[in-house]
Amino acid sequence: MNITLRIIVPLLLFVIFEGKAQSNKLTDFIPEGYVEFERYFGDLNKDGVEDCILIIKKTDTAKIVTNRFNKKVDRNRRGIIVLFKTKNAYRLAVKNYDCFSSENEDGGVYFPPELWLEVKNNKLYVHYGHGRYGYWEYTFRFQNLNFELIGYDLSRNYGPVVMQEISINFLTKKKLVKENINENAEGGDELFKETRSDVAIKNLIKLSEIKDFDELAIYNY
Repeated sequence: MNITLRIIVPLLLFVIFEGKAQSNKLTDFIPEGYVEFERYFGDLNKDGVEDCILIIKKTDTAKIVTNRFNKKVDRNRRGIIVLFKTKNAYRLAVKNYDCFSSENEDGGVYFPPELWLEVKNNKLYVHYGHGRYGYWEYTFRFQNLNFELIGYDLSRNYGPVVMQEISINFLTKKKLVKENINENAEGGDELFKETRSDVAIKNLIKLSEIKDFDELAIYNY
């Protein structure tokens, strides 16, 4: 290879890489075979500029099925793409194309939980709401070139009554469990017994490496 080619080829590779990793069009980051499902905005890297989070959804027609109610539903999984906003464009921060189940999963006797995201205090919150049954939420922060799971919160409810709350801080490796001991509680008058324990974890979970949020079972820590 002559000297001209040795210079041009690396430059071409750099341009190709940059074209995929940075763009001013959000749609450029959506991979083939996926569509945008939702988008959220907020500052995730403390630079005062609103970044973007895309929830994407696969478009495999084989995953459009008839459920037990004889209704056609889209069971394609969903994923996440986090983009940092620079002066003139967006650049890819983290991607995970299939970590969320479909919004049309069969919840059995319950309806499937509703997924939504929120950016607050430079952190990314992945929230699952389950109506009268409560919620669970994952807290991620950008550090070590990834979004790492630093917190987890769960609330098990029976209508307006909170039966149990779990809060885990993976930075301090502490877990707090609150159990309602007022059997006659009607909501707002719960009496909680608190149990504190240490969390055995060596490495923080990375958003890019989560295969399926449904299988994390964080409350077992």
